[in-house]
Amino acid sequence: MKFSRPDADVFVPDGSAPAAALARVTHLAVGAHQDDLEIMAQAGIDECRAAPGLAFGGVVVTNGAGSPRSGRFAGFTDVQMQAVRRDEQREAARHGGYALQLQLAHPSADVKAAGHAGVAADLGAVFGGGRPRVVYLHNPADKHDTHVAVFLRCLAALRSLPRDRRPARVLGCEVWRDLDWLPDADKVALDAGRDPALAARLLRAFASQIEGGKRYDEATLGRRAANATFHTSHAVDGARAITWAMDLTPLVQDDRLDPVTFTLAHVDRLRADIGDRLRRCGG
Repeated sequence: MKFSRPDADVFVPDGSAPAAALARVTHLAVGAHQDDLEIMAQAGIDECRAAPGLAFGGVVVTNGAGSPRSGRFAGFTDVQMQAVRRDEQREAARHGGYALQLQLAHPSADVKAAGHAGVAADLGAVFGGGRPRVVYLHNPADKHDTHVAVFLRCLAALRSLPRDRRPARVLGCEVWRDLDWLPDADKVALDAGRDPALAARLLRAFASQIEGGKRYDEATLGRRAANATFHTSHAVDGARAITWAMDLTPLVQDDRLDPVTFTLAHVDRLRADIGDRLRRCGG
C-alpha cells in the first residue's frame, strides 16, 4: 500500500497485509489529526469490538505539526512531536482493536488547498481500496478550518467512486463544534457509552495533547455525558454517553447537492425551530 508521502504510516495491529485489512474494514473514520478519531467515532469502535465480522479502520490525514508543547514535551522539536503523535495514534489503534490505522502525513496547508493532487490521490486510494458500510467524517459545520477541509476532500473522494461503491451511511461528527444545536429531527445519536473504560483509555493515549494543556479526555467524556442527559427532558437517559452526528449520506448519494447549501439548511431549521417555540409559548 503506497501513498504520496514517504512519511505516511501504515499500521496493521494484527500484522496482516494492509490491503487485506482495508478490504475488511466495515466502519471507517477519517479525521484531520491524531486523536480526532477517538473523539468522533467511539461508537464505531465499540460496535466493531462487540460484533463478529465487523472491523474498524482509522485514517489521519495530516501530520500533526504545530501542536502545543509543555510539560515533559516542552523541549521537543516539531519533528519530534510529529513522531510522538504518530506513535500515540498507533497505541490507540492497538487499544481499540482497529483492523488498520493509516496516517497520511500531509501538512495542513496541503489539505486546505482544494485540488491538491497528493491528498486527492491518497483519499481516493483509501476509499477505493475498501468497502466500508459506515464512514465517520468531520461535520461540515465544524469551526476548525483543517477539519472542514478534510471533510470536503473526503466528500470529493467519495463522489469520485462509482455509485455502487459508495458507503451506505456517512456521518459528520462533532469535534471542534458540538452538534447539540441541531434540531432533534436532524440529530443522529451515536452511543459512545458502551465501554467507558476503553473510551477513557483511548483518549488518554494522547498524552502529548493532554499534557500540552488541553484536557481533551475530560472534555470529550463530559460532552458525551451531557449530550445523553440533555437529549430529552421528559425521559430517562437512554445511553450513558452520546456523540452527536449529522447525516451526510445525502451529500454522498447525490452529487448535485451543494455542501454549503446542505449545511446551512440545518441552521435554517434551527432558526425556524426557535421561532416556532417562542411563538407557541406566547412570545
